[in-house]
Amino acid sequence: MEINEDLKAAKEIVQSILRAKKIIRMYPANNPIYVKTIEDCFARFSDYFNYREDLVLKIRQNEISWESEQVYASVEKEENLALFFFKDGLREVTFKRGLSSGEMEDFLKIIAMDFERDIVDDDIVTLLWERDFQNIQYIADDAMLADEDTYQDRTLEEIEERSNDPDNIMKAYQDAFSEQDISSEASIAPLSDADLQQLMQMLDHEGSGKTEKLVDLLFELPYLSETRADFEELTVFFTSASEFVMQSGDLVIMNSILSRLSGLIGEPHIDDEIKKYFRRVISYAGGSTIIKLLGEILDSGQEIEDKVVEEYVRYLDKSAIPPLMNVLGELESIHARKIVIDALIFLGPKDITSLAKGLNDARWFVVRNIIYIFRKIADKRAVEFLLKTVRHTDIRVRKEVIRALGELGGGGVFQTLRECLEDQEPQIRSAALRALGTVASEAAKRIILDKISDKAFKDVDFDEKKEYFEVLSKWKDKDVFAFLVELLKKKPFLFGSAKMEEIRACSAYSLGLLGNKDAMPILTKFKGDASKLVREFSYTAIKRLEHGQ
Repeated sequence: MEINEDLKAAKEIVQSILRAKKIIRMYPANNPIYVKTIEDCFARFSDYFNYREDLVLKIRQNEISWESEQVYASVEKEENLALFFFKDGLREVTFKRGLSSGEMEDFLKIIAMDFERDIVDDDIVTLLWERDFQNIQYIADDAMLADEDTYQDRTLEEIEERSNDPDNIMKAYQDAFSEQDISSEASIAPLSDADLQQLMQMLDHEGSGKTEKLVDLLFELPYLSETRADFEELTVFFTSASEFVMQSGDLVIMNSILSRLSGLIGEPHIDDEIKKYFRRVISYAGGSTIIKLLGEILDSGQEIEDKVVEEYVRYLDKSAIPPLMNVLGELESIHARKIVIDALIFLGPKDITSLAKGLNDARWFVVRNIIYIFRKIADKRAVEFLLKTVRHTDIRVRKEVIRALGELGGGGVFQTLRECLEDQEPQIRSAALRALGTVASEAAKRIILDKISDKAFKDVDFDEKKEYFEVLSKWKDKDVFAFLVELLKKKPFLFGSAKMEEIRACSAYSLGLLGNKDAMPILTKFKGDASKLVREFSYTAIKRLEHGQ
C-alpha cells in the first residue's frame, strides 16, 4: 500500500470512529444499524492492518494527525473528536495489528459515553486504564486538561469563611441561640449525659440545615469541661458526632470539625493533656468506622467536590492507610476508587511498610492499584516490596509492577527486567523491554544491544523485533547510530535471509526514530534494496526525518 493510500485509510478510520461514536449512543447493540456500523469500522481497521503494523494517532486540541499528516480537524466545540480526546488528557492513541472486533467495540463504547450528561464518574483515561486493552495503547498528559471551572475554589473559600476559629466560639454560640429567639441573658450550664443524648436526637431530626449550629454548641463543651472524666465523655461525644455527620454524607461539616480540633491543638494556652483528647478524635476520623462511611459516600453517587475529600485526607495520619486499603477493595465506582487511590498516594510516604501489605491482597485489582500508588509516590524504598510481586499469578499485576520497577530503578531491578525479557508471556517481555527504555541508563541500553546481537534474536517474532528497535531509539547517541547502520548494511545469508531482512528493516525504522539526519544517505541507498520490507521501512524513515518527527 502506497503512503497516500495509507493516509486515505487513516482518514477513513478516524471518520468511522466518529460515525460509530454517534451511532452507539443512538441505537441498542442488537439494532441492525449498530451492528453494521461496528462491522464497517472493524473492516476499515482490518484493511489498514493488512499493510501496516500499527495506527498511531497524535492528538492536538483541534486536530488529529497520522505520520505528521492531518487526518481530522475541527474548530467546533461540539462533536469535535480531537477536542473530546484532548480535554481528557489523551495525546496519542495507538491501535496495533491484532486488534479484535470486541476490543474495538469496547473502545468505541467508552468514547461514546456522554461525559457531560451521563452519570459517569470518570474520564476517558481512567476508563481505558481499567479496561486494560491489549492492542490499544495511549499516552496521556497528567498535567492536562481543558480549563476547569472556578466553582470548586469558590466553594472551599465559602466553607472556610463559615468555619469558626476557636477565638470566635462564643460569638458562634450566641448567634446560634439568637436565631432561635433565646435570650442573650440566659445562663449557661454544663451539659449532662441526658442533654448530650437529646442533642444527638436533635441532630437526627433537624437535618443538615441545623447541624452546623449544633456543632458550634459542641465546641463550647471543652470550655465547660474540667475533670478527666469530662474530657473522656467529651471525646465520646465528638466521635459520635463525627460518625453522625458522615452517616449524613456531610463531609464539609466533618472537615469543619477536624479543622477546629486542629486549631485547638495549636492553641498554646491549652494544656497538652487536654490536647491528647482532641488528637484521639482526629485519629478516630481516620479509623475503619469513618473510612467505611467515606467509602459509602463516594460509592453512593452523591455529588461531592474532590477537593473536599482532599481536605479531609490532609487531617489524617498513617493509621488511616490500612482502612483506606480495605475500603479500596470494596468500592464499586471507578471514581470512588480513584479518590481513595489519591488519598493513599498522599498518605503512603508516611508508612511505606503498611502500604506494602496491600501487595498481599487476594484481589488482583487491589494489588495492581497498590503498585500504581507506589509508582506515583516514586519512593525507591518500595522496590524491595515490588520485586516480590513480579511473579504474581495475574498478568495485569505483573505488567504494572514491571512498569513501576522501570520508573523507580534501584537495586535488583536490572536483573529482574533481564529475566522478564525471557518470559513465556509476550506481554511481559514487552513490558520489561519498555521498562528498560524508561530507565534509559547505559546498563539498560547494553542489555537491549546484547539481546539484539544474540544469534537467537533473528527467530524473535517480527512485531517483537520492531519493539526492541523502537525502544533502542530512545538512546540518541553515536553508539546506537553506528550499531543500527551496521545492521542495515549487513548482507543476509541465503539461509534465514527473511529473518535477517526483518532485522535490517527494523534498523531502518529505528534510524528514522532517532531523528539524526546523518542517516539520510544510507536510508536513501537502501530505499532501492532488493528486500521489499527494507525498502518500505527505509522510505518511511526518510519521510519521518524529513518531517522532523
